[in-house]
Parts: sequence; C-alpha cells; structure tokens
Amino acid sequence: MTPHDISTLDTDLSEQLPRIVTELPGPRARELLAKEEPFLSPSLIHVVPLMVDRASGCVVRDVDGNTFLDCVAGIATASTGHCHPRVVQAVKDQADVLLHICGTDFHYPGYGELASRLARLAPGPDDWQTFLTNSGTEAVEAAIKLARHHTGRVDMIAFRGAFHGRSTGSLSLTASKTRYRRGFGPLLPGVHHADYASCHDCPVGRTYPGCDIACLTESLERDLFQYTVAPDQVAAIFVEPVQGEGGYVVPPRDFLVRLREICDRYGIMLVFDEVQSGMGRTGTFFAAEHFGVVPDIITLAKGLASGFPLGAMMARPEIMTWPGGSHGSTCGGNPVCIAAALATLDLLEEELCGNSAAVGAYLKLRLETELADVPTVEGVRGLGLMIGIELARPELAGALTQACYQRGLLVLDCGKKAIRMAPPLVLTRAQADTAADIFVTTCRELG
Repeated sequence: MTPHDISTLDTDLSEQLPRIVTELPGPRARELLAKEEPFLSPSLIHVVPLMVDRASGCVVRDVDGNTFLDCVAGIATASTGHCHPRVVQAVKDQADVLLHICGTDFHYPGYGELASRLARLAPGPDDWQTFLTNSGTEAVEAAIKLARHHTGRVDMIAFRGAFHGRSTGSLSLTASKTRYRRGFGPLLPGVHHADYASCHDCPVGRTYPGCDIACLTESLERDLFQYTVAPDQVAAIFVEPVQGEGGYVVPPRDFLVRLREICDRYGIMLVFDEVQSGMGRTGTFFAAEHFGVVPDIITLAKGLASGFPLGAMMARPEIMTWPGGSHGSTCGGNPVCIAAALATLDLLEEELCGNSAAVGAYLKLRLETELADVPTVEGVRGLGLMIGIELARPELAGALTQACYQRGLLVLDCGKKAIRMAPPLVLTRAQADTAADIFVTTCRELG
C-alpha cells in the first residue's frame, strides 16, 4: 500500500469520498450533542455540529453513517491521514513496552533518534538540538525562554495576524483575533507587533505584488525601532514563514530574507514558528526551505506525530545555552508519541512530502482556474497542501464552511475572510477533484 492507494485502510470507508445519508446533524449526533453540552467548556467553539465516530485516510464518518472528505486534518495535524496503519502499528508496539518515564529525568530509546532525524531534516547545518514538548504553544513558550536566556534581553516582536498559541506567553505573541486575548491581560510585557509582509498602508494590501524590500519591513524598522523599542533590547522576532490562522498567507521571499538580515545586524534571534507549516504541509519538510532562510530557533508540532500530542523546539548548540534544569516537561517527548513521530517521518520522507507538493499544486490550480470568475472569491494562495481562498466579504467564510459541511466537505475559516484547506498529506488527485468540485459549486451558489 502506498499513500496514493489508501482504500484498504478501512473497508467501511473504502470509497474515500463523501456520502451524506441523513440530515445534518443526524439524529444520533443530535442526541449525543445534547447530552454532552452541559459538561463542556463554552470556550470550545465547534464550528460545525459534527460528531465523529471514526476516520480513515482523508475521510471521517459521523455517528449517523455520514462520511466527509476532511480538508482540515485536525487543523493540519493528521499529516499521514487518519489512522494510518504504520503509525497505528508503531503506537501499538510501543504501548506494549513503555508508556511513560519522563524524558527530562531519564533516557529511553526514541527521544534521541527523533532529535537526530529532525536535525538532519532541518534547514542549514545538521547540528540542531531539540527539546520535546506536548504541543505547539509549549514549543513557543520554550522558544521565548531560550531566546531571553541566550540574549539576556526581554523584548520580542511578532506580527499582526500571527497565531502562536493560547498559553500566556504564546498568547502575548498571538495577534490573529481579539477574542483570543480579550479578558486575559495583562500578558507578557515587552511584546511588540508589526505588519506581516507589508507596511501599514501598503497600497497592494494583502496580495503583495509590487512590494519592495523597504516596504516589506517598513513598519518594523521605522515604527518599532525608532519609536517603540530599541533593537538592542529585542531578544527575538517570531514569525510564521507561511502565516496560518492569519489567512494562510505566503509572504514574498524578500520579507523573510530581510528579517534574517535585521536579526543578524542587531543580534536578535529569528524564530520560525513552523507549528502549522512544517512537516511536509507546504510540500517540503519545513516551509523555510521555500525561502532559503535559516532561522535561529524553530518550533514544531501538529503534523509531527500524526495527531499525537508532540511538539518540538529546535536550536543549534551555540544558541541552546540554557543550563540543566532551566526548562523541562513531564510528558513532553512521551515514548508513544515519539513512536508515532518516527513512523510519520518515515512516511513523509518516503512519499508524503512529494505528494503534498504535487497534489497541492494540482488542487490550487483547479481552484484558481475555476474560481477566477466567481465574484465572491478574491484569490487563491498557498504552498503544497496549505491553501487559502480569500473571499470578498467576512460573512461568507462562515456561510461557506457550513454549506460545504452540508455537502460532505470539511473546511475551516482563517484570517478576516478566508477559507483554509489543509487535508491530510495522503490526499489523492481524485479526492482533490471532489474537494474542488464541492467547493467551487458551493462558492458559485453563495455568490
């Protein structure tokens, strides 16, 4: 079986295409949703009323037998597809021998192997060192601490539209939606935000053609360094090489090149948050590879372990200078999660990065071509299977998400008025065609 032939993953889902057999949500789903609602935190938004029973490859089935084509993948997390047999087997094998022992205090096989493989795959020299976490927000928190410790500085810069997590430190960097920050202050002091990939009044807005290097970093150097914070006080600049929650925005190459130059000039750590864009999502292991820029620190999570809770913070030895005991994690780098990650890396190296690039380009081209004359769509952008569709009005994003769900296609909104497609990296061309057919038809009807 190859990633392009996943029909044998589950005979009940063998067609690997959406099929709606009841009204949505169905009767069983409505019953279960009503039972659980009194016990759930109201912070859980549940974009669509989907009660999942099982999943396989790129398809999920709800408790009423409806099947959906998943172009969300647990927000870009189920990188090898749902329940890939090699990942499942690796987890089962590991669970038989060791569930947990705490990697901060003890050694066990797997932690070092995963760290060495990530070092080999990371951009630039292969001497990266890795600290494993449970999540992306923990990886960002670790990067904040490391950057401050290594530089002896306190202030940090992030970008408007950024999402770096919801724990207090990472939330201080996040600036994609006010609802994430409302009511949780005061947050970390010394965090400043600049415009992502354009100056504040850029005449080309968020489409970027025509921007020159000065324009791309004008709000940072002119506004922040002259009026808000001196560069020699800044420990790190945190940036997503492809912005996720902010709209699946791909910056011009010169933007990241210029950030590297600024960091080098002032002794600032350049941190690439690859939590959503890494692990083959853009068609390469790291999105940084598309831009030829090597950061000082990298954060990873999501697709690293195909759905198991695992994140990573990486830096080279000359930067990873904090002493023993200065940071730790009880469950970060759990043996079962590491087993899932090693199996995931095998699959990514063998074929899935290439599949992401090829099928992603195919799907993006179909969407660009067939949505070009749809007035409700302003454009399509992305790399690999990280595709954003910019809509004409903010209210369309929610309406389109719901309408696609009713037709068996799972998508999510992002940015101010965009839809994101981030399916498992095993997506086939036939499934890409189905996703494009449903999405284009729905866009035309909403228009």
